[in-house]
Amino acid sequence: MNPNNVLYLVVPCYNEQEVLPETHRRLAQKLEALAAGGAISAQSKMLFVDDGSRDATWQIIAGLAQSDPKVVGVKLSRNRGHQNALLAGLTVAVKHSDMTISVDADLQDDLDAIDRMVEKYHAGAQIVYGVRSDRSTDTAFKRGTAQGFYKLMEAMGVETVYNHADYRLLSRRALEELLSFKEVNLFLRGMVPQVGFAADFVSYKRGERFAGETKYPLKKMLALAVNGITSFSVKPLQFLFWLGLACGFGGFAATVVQLVLAILGKAPSTAAFVLSSLWLVGGILLTALGIVGEYVGKIYLETKARPRFVIETVAGRLEEN
Repeated sequence: MNPNNVLYLVVPCYNEQEVLPETHRRLAQKLEALAAGGAISAQSKMLFVDDGSRDATWQIIAGLAQSDPKVVGVKLSRNRGHQNALLAGLTVAVKHSDMTISVDADLQDDLDAIDRMVEKYHAGAQIVYGVRSDRSTDTAFKRGTAQGFYKLMEAMGVETVYNHADYRLLSRRALEELLSFKEVNLFLRGMVPQVGFAADFVSYKRGERFAGETKYPLKKMLALAVNGITSFSVKPLQFLFWLGLACGFGGFAATVVQLVLAILGKAPSTAAFVLSSLWLVGGILLTALGIVGEYVGKIYLETKARPRFVIETVAGRLEEN
């Protein structure tokens, strides 16, 4: 193994003051053990990204960067969401590392999987996905919605890795290619597989959150699913086409039936039929407009090409690589 491989652990943070000291302690131990074994360079670091937190998260990160030379802090000017915060950290790390591993601050991801990720990197993998082996720590509702999320992505034709979130290793080359993707609407779980290159997998068991509250409630999970579908698939638009065609044929058939019944003198009262048809067609039209509007809105945001994040300040020292 080449001991000169620099690893950056990129940790997006949003209101994580309760868990950050323990996160730093465990990650520091992991870097020290890997460096002692020659798997990574002693110049490897932890890069914490403050995503516009409203608590003392940045003060803690800045303090850690001052007391520990292996800590770098990046503060975004405002809250931009998990995906943008993660991308900000990766953008900073790419010029200073040979490989990066993104990991959440809540310590639910098994940090021992980092050792196996690094091993697979040395074996030639450019991308290593952390994949959950089970969801026994989740509630039944969380487990059902998460599995439904991945199945929905698959049904919509979005290429993702089942039971993989954002716990992954990227080589410098793979990360450079990922950063060449310029879309504003980020769905990294779908973007990374598009990079290609040699990929491998590491399975792990996800634990309980060490402290604090989850940053991905149902509302954000639904928003992530919608963003992923509309960023990588046109199947909803195709579905609307066929639905409209089916409704058109249904309306034509209903008209023919009404005419035949009228000729035979058996025409029933049409008030209920007309009312229900209006509600059905109106609902379909509103849904269709909403879906089309979602795509048009994404086109609007992409054409404006606004920056995906703004870095306010950086704490700690970045080593040139």
